[in-house]
Amino acid sequence: MKKNVLTLALVAALGGFVAPTLLAGDIDPATVIDIKQTDLKLYLSAKEAYTMKKANDKVILIDVRTPEELQYVGHADGMLDGNVPYILNDLSGYDEKFKSYKITPNSDFTTAVSDIVTKKGGNKESEIILMCRSGDRSSKGASLLGKAGYTKVYTVVDGFEGDKAKDGENKGKRTVNGWKNANLPWSYNMNKDKMYYILN
Repeated sequence: MKKNVLTLALVAALGGFVAPTLLAGDIDPATVIDIKQTDLKLYLSAKEAYTMKKANDKVILIDVRTPEELQYVGHADGMLDGNVPYILNDLSGYDEKFKSYKITPNSDFTTAVSDIVTKKGGNKESEIILMCRSGDRSSKGASLLGKAGYTKVYTVVDGFEGDKAKDGENKGKRTVNGWKNANLPWSYNMNKDKMYYILN
């Protein structure tokens, strides 16, 4: 925090502009659990993602959850540039191990992200933030985009819903952190121009 204040003071004294990335990413990559690690090692908390996007609208925020999750759980209201699911629900099958529908990788992921980036006037060096439920899928998506040549893909480590409480009355519930639990702007209302459509 002290370092950030000194950076701000120095840049202000020189009359410059502080890019959001100078203040973003206080999360130490060494503290990020394995399942949330990315090849690019760029991590944000939900609060940092909000601050970064609010400070610079050129930052691209993409939610990588399924369209169903955005509709029934909510999404980052007014800040979302698009929805590109990393995986899709396969409603024709059931996964006994996870007690849910089977899932399939979204083979359109990189192409659909590229479309959003291009629409926003960005490129592979643009700052992109990926968010999912709790940081697992967004980390995989960030690594995939890194392999495709993107250089500044951040993942929100606590995601939209946050991590599960390990004990107490909320044990097993997603009440620990995340966009919703931080009381950041969110809504159930969906903007049709920013949602992902599966064409049959």
